[in-house]
Amino acid sequence: MTAKTQDFSAVFKDMMGAFPVDTKAMEETFKTQTTLAEKMSAVAIDAAGKSSELSAKWTQDTLSKIEAMSKAKAEPADYAKAMTDFASASAEAAAEHMSAFAEIAKKVQTQTMELVLSAGKDMSEDMTAAAKKATGEMTAAAKKASAAAK
Repeated sequence: MTAKTQDFSAVFKDMMGAFPVDTKAMEETFKTQTTLAEKMSAVAIDAAGKSSELSAKWTQDTLSKIEAMSKAKAEPADYAKAMTDFASASAEAAAEHMSAFAEIAKKVQTQTMELVLSAGKDMSEDMTAAAKKATGEMTAAAKKASAAAK
């Protein structure tokens, strides 16, 4: 007696045919993700540029104040006054510049949250559409398999 071996490759092929892969949905998801990455990069690059400009301005302001402070004075008391003026101006500039850095960070945070929320909405819509399509295809495949079994 010889037993006939079942052809699993045909079964596997039929099974994979019943579960089609929607490459269009995958392409849309990829596009959505790359668009998000591009926008996030733009936000980060813009913030880095503004921070760099602010740092350079702060450095230039500080150097000009040091230059004024380092000039020769006629009276010894003028040196103390120059140091006091420099310290006062530096503290004021630090407060202003740190506030400007905080504004840059706040803007980055706001833009990032807007992008994430928008991307989440887009991805959710993509997933919902893909799930509906897959459900329809699975239902059709199940009906087809059910009809073939009868």
